[in-house]
Amino acid sequence: MKCKVFVDGQEGTTGLKIHDYLSKRTDLEVMKIPSESRKDSEVRRAFLNEADLVFLCLPDPAAKEAVSLITNPKTRVIDASTAHRTVWTYGFPELNPAQRDQIRSSARVSVPGCHATGFVAALYPLVREGIVPADAPITCHSLTGYSGGGKSLIQKFEQQYGRDKARVPKPYALKLQHKHLPEMQKIVGLAAPPVFSPIVADFYKGMAVFVPLPLAVMQKKLSAGEVREVLHAYYAGEKFIRVMPYEADAYLEDGYLDIAGCNDTNRLDIFVFGHASQVMVVSRLDNLGKGASGAAIQNMNIMLGLDEDLGLSV
Repeated sequence: MKCKVFVDGQEGTTGLKIHDYLSKRTDLEVMKIPSESRKDSEVRRAFLNEADLVFLCLPDPAAKEAVSLITNPKTRVIDASTAHRTVWTYGFPELNPAQRDQIRSSARVSVPGCHATGFVAALYPLVREGIVPADAPITCHSLTGYSGGGKSLIQKFEQQYGRDKARVPKPYALKLQHKHLPEMQKIVGLAAPPVFSPIVADFYKGMAVFVPLPLAVMQKKLSAGEVREVLHAYYAGEKFIRVMPYEADAYLEDGYLDIAGCNDTNRLDIFVFGHASQVMVVSRLDNLGKGASGAAIQNMNIMLGLDEDLGLSV
């Protein structure tokens, strides 16, 4: 019998991309709620409880409401919102050797945020290995395509903004209270949240997350090349995380990093730049792939005991 899968929030950016992935699968039964009924709580309740696995692609309050409607103990949930990221199983399989087993056995899994995915991938191993102390003052900035803001931001860039206004990069979350900060701090194990500066720019998708590490914040004084070797060893054998060589000039374009270089894949590339006393770790990913819908499908595959890369592009 095929696993019944339901996407609650099927018309949003993440939900549409998940449906695109699911439409290519023949091993699943995809349940699709009629558009006119998608806000009817009783109809949603029926779909949520009939499904074997539910994807929540909703704003945080609606995701919490959806969970409250589920009474079937056999319904498993993957939430792409921010609502449960610090309380449910964290859906980053590459985090540590135990994480896949935890995801596989969980009834509730939360997909990491896109910025958080890049940050955690870059810094978690360095904190875990004692190279960067938990109380180090950490900063991070991230450059992302506008699709990460969902339909409203896509509409602004593609329909409302004039060309001159659209092409200027836009820093945001300037009160330093971005919604990804709680998971960035908790999952990495930091004593305080990083000072995080996200920027959205005039391209549809693609993301690069930058974590600078001056020698002063490192407990073990490693050069950029040595930091790269630690990350390379940590992610050895992973299908979806690639640690690029040091020096990485051959992977740049005239000295520039192609932020869209992982688009249309579920891959995350890690670059390490710098020298003996300053290090910059950079994660590159598709904010709609490993940063959202691709990660959701990867977690589903693990939860269902399937090949982890089934239906995903590396």
